[in-house]
Amino acid sequence: MVHHARRLLLLLLLCSAALAFAQQPPLNSPLLDHLAGKWVLRGTIGGKETTHDVNAEWVLEHHYLAIHEVSREKNAKGEPQYEATIYIAWNETTKDYACVWLDAYGGLNSTSIGVASPKENELPFVFKDEKGEVSFKNDFVYDATASAWEWRMDNIANGVAKPFGRVKLSRD
Repeated sequence: MVHHARRLLLLLLLCSAALAFAQQPPLNSPLLDHLAGKWVLRGTIGGKETTHDVNAEWVLEHHYLAIHEVSREKNAKGEPQYEATIYIAWNETTKDYACVWLDAYGGLNSTSIGVASPKENELPFVFKDEKGEVSFKNDFVYDATASAWEWRMDNIANGVAKPFGRVKLSRD
């Protein structure tokens, strides 16, 4: 009888643990819905004019917006000069968006993860270094009138922002 009670208790504990880690519902984000689709990114990054093709789509049962960005400029091997895959998701606990920026420069560390407190038409992503200090910002700003996006990228050193990139995404 004691053995049977222990089994029942174990089963109840496992069930309650499963409920504690229940799956979040699919992400409902009208703002990110505006980013889904095919875009052409044009502007200046690192002091150089650039053009990238950007494709954003909902993945993994609508829990993440995956953005694939590929530069049209080529390196010496004939490969894209730059390529990145970015995943954006919602953190229900903190009520913030988070993104993981994976690019051709490699490596994954704390500076690869950005967090944004949502605003009406803006996702101001903040990236922190290993010391927890802001090292980079990338503001995704949606212009509803033009149905276009602007990404404003800044390096941050000692709390001072230095423009790194200013690009616009349009549907060409």
